[in-house]
Amino acid sequence: MSSKILSLQGKGLKLDTRADIEPFLKDVDASLLEEIHLGGNTLGVEASQALGEFLAKATSLKVANFADIFTGRLISEIPLALGAICDALIDKTSLVEINLSDNAFGGRSVDPMIPFLTHNRSFSVLKLNNNGLGPAGGAAIADALLQSALLSKKEGKQSNLRTIICGRNRLENGSASAWAAAIAAHGLLEEVRMPQNGIRMEGIIALAGGLAKNANLGHLDLQDNTFSAGGSKAMAEALSSWANLHTLNFSDCVLSDDGEVPVLIETLMKGSNPKLRDLLLQNNNLEAKTFALLAQGIPSNLAALKSLELQWNDVDDDDENLQELADLLKARGGKLFVSDEDEEEDEEEEEEREEEEAKEEKESAAQPSLEEKKPAAIADKATDALADMLSKVEIR
Repeated sequence: MSSKILSLQGKGLKLDTRADIEPFLKDVDASLLEEIHLGGNTLGVEASQALGEFLAKATSLKVANFADIFTGRLISEIPLALGAICDALIDKTSLVEINLSDNAFGGRSVDPMIPFLTHNRSFSVLKLNNNGLGPAGGAAIADALLQSALLSKKEGKQSNLRTIICGRNRLENGSASAWAAAIAAHGLLEEVRMPQNGIRMEGIIALAGGLAKNANLGHLDLQDNTFSAGGSKAMAEALSSWANLHTLNFSDCVLSDDGEVPVLIETLMKGSNPKLRDLLLQNNNLEAKTFALLAQGIPSNLAALKSLELQWNDVDDDDENLQELADLLKARGGKLFVSDEDEEEDEEEEEEREEEEAKEEKESAAQPSLEEKKPAAIADKATDALADMLSKVEIR
């Protein structure tokens, strides 16, 4: 393993005490460390304190991956353990990514993260997925991020934050306004993923206002929240803010309450986002009129689109517009998904591509390189020349 990377990923270790974790740290030069991956293990308070002391010596750390490190821990343990780790990261100016996903913090364990999220203004990627934050915990996180943005502005600096991933956290409407304020304040976000949070129309409207302040947004995922007509309209108004948008996931968002064409799709079909490459609209009560509009608008207004997902809408297998869309995307090297079978076919094709690539790599590895061939070729020529000379020698 590289001296720059420390990984215990997925080893299933139960590290309770200093003595448990120190064997994995003692031979690592913290000053050289750039990445640490501890996911899939479980850390107790003492082990986390020892880890914090180790991290305090790290001066080049870029990636801190602490997803899924508290499985089986008591709610009384997690704040102390989390605090020891987060406090050690506050001053890391080299930090690029922090991942604390898949840890069951709940709202009660949020406080130890607040100083880090407020005062470390170096990291650009924040991953907090599946933490059970709830509305109160989510609002506390968002408020910390807002304070971070305001402190940067006060210092005359731009925010470094570019990616927020905070899905499956039950954020709901209760934290949506706080998130909208934080997102707006950072202003340079390129990727925001907040799926499966139970956010409803009023919260979506607030988020749309905050997201619209981020002109560089390229990837937006709000799957499995509830837009309804008001949320769809608010997001439609925000679409023109994102000239670089390439991926949009609004599946399971109730874009249409009554089968009418959602205003959001009408806006997309007018060319609001010409760089859009992947559009996910599964399970949105979409009907034939919407498919007709997609078939009409995509050829000229979404020239970059390659993947369109429409599963679990009101799809008629004989719909000519869907066949037209399928042919168009196939000609572009892309795909239309309207059923589970399409997804299975895509997975099979991907597996076949991977197998073919692996086979080519194996064959390539088996073939001698040009450098390896040179000596052999020279030797062959020398042998031929010697044989030719010998054939001309007469023995008397």
